Amino acid sequence: MKFVLSSKIFRATVTDANINYQGSVTIDINLCNKVGIWVGEKVLVVSNTTGIRLETYVIYGDNNSGIICMNGPAAHLIKKCEEVIIMGFKLSDKPITPKIALVDQNNKIVKIM
Repeated sequence: MKFVLSSKIFRATVTDANINYQGSVTIDINLCNKVGIWVGEKVLVVSNTTGIRLETYVIYGDNNSGIICMNGPAAHLIKKCEEVIIMGFKLSDKPITPKIALVDQNNKIVKIM
């Protein structure tokens, strides 16, 4: 069994950073559903702006809101307006094809790959 990439939200823009929250990343539920990311799932968030990489878990944001909000301590590392890639991984005994969403500056889906 190996951990393999199963989902990716590519070139998203962080819309908010809330230090006064327990933790996690809030992601528009529509984006999560399109790529198969579950609430509570561990994700890797990588900032294209600074190169920072961190792991956290997902909470769903409002449908079609475009929200990508870094919460808690992660908000110290990845700030509002940074460009990020959010990746989910699954444990599998065979290769899988990841679902990848390319989004625009408002986090609206441009293309599913």
